[in-house]
Amino acid sequence: MTRRLAEVAKYVGVSEATVSRVLNGKPGISEATRAAVLTALDVLGYERPTKLRGERARLVGLVLPELQNPIFPAFADVVAGTLAIRGFTPVLCTRTAEGVSESDYVDMLLDQHVSGVIFAGGLYAQADSDHDHYFRLHERGLPAVLVNAAIEHLGFARVATDDAHAVDRAYQHLVSLGHERIGLVLGPADHVPSHRKRGAFLRRIGVGPDDPEVAERTIYSMDFSMEGGHAAAGQLVKRGMTGLICGSDVLALGAIRAVRRLGLSVPEDVSVVGFDDSNLMNCTDPPLTTVRQPIEAMGQAAVALLVSQIAGNPVPADEMLFDPELVVRGSTGAAPTGSRTTRIAAQVGADRAAS
Repeated sequence: MTRRLAEVAKYVGVSEATVSRVLNGKPGISEATRAAVLTALDVLGYERPTKLRGERARLVGLVLPELQNPIFPAFADVVAGTLAIRGFTPVLCTRTAEGVSESDYVDMLLDQHVSGVIFAGGLYAQADSDHDHYFRLHERGLPAVLVNAAIEHLGFARVATDDAHAVDRAYQHLVSLGHERIGLVLGPADHVPSHRKRGAFLRRIGVGPDDPEVAERTIYSMDFSMEGGHAAAGQLVKRGMTGLICGSDVLALGAIRAVRRLGLSVPEDVSVVGFDDSNLMNCTDPPLTTVRQPIEAMGQAAVALLVSQIAGNPVPADEMLFDPELVVRGSTGAAPTGSRTTRIAAQVGADRAAS
């Protein structure tokens, strides 16, 4: 008991005496402090006293792949705020390089008897990953919502950006600026949103999936990092691309760096379009043209779907698609012509010779 009091008191930031008064139902404790102590019991895995078990805090797991990509903290902020308004407490779970996997978090959340789970950017979006933990959730009947494109047949409610429409908007924008040689920088090949973007791009350029030669020349798949974007964009620019559509803002920033390392300029020589409209993308050099995910609307929809399930209402497992918005800034411009085209070819040729 003493250890439990100490741990809960440290977690909440109050005295052990205050925790004891809450557990024993004594008066003189604010409602906010009382709620914080009861929530701490749930989070730390302690059983509430019998007379308080009917008041178990309504916890909701929010499982994210990382916090370095600014789109995920922004989404977490929307979801946490919306959950709080509805009387739920979010439990943030972020996968780490040290070995805390998505599956581990699912087991931990089940042990904490959470009311439901919202996943964003999870392994459900990677066809070649292990998906057993999702099936465990489904077997337990725990409400869950998946945010952004997922593999089929998991049986959960889904909220996603329309990836095909995102590529269409970016492609139309570059074509309107006179670009004819447009390349696509994507995440891993088994990544479902990237696969959808790839399909939309191939339809745009009039190429079928059975023409791998054209796809190989115009599409490059890497991991979602600046380094991945740098490597992919460098190859595409060397193949003559003057417009690049990237599967994330982080990839786009890497692409801009690659263009500059080749001695070229953005957007004078190569135009770059991102995807997400993460925080501070209007402060980059140049400010990034990107396709904005409607994370506010998506986050609110994900919470609404989850809360409806928690209340015992059935929700369809169909995907709810949201239209993205093209945000034009300074990283896209008119396609290079005349002497500038000659200079680009010479610069790229010189780089090839040097390497």
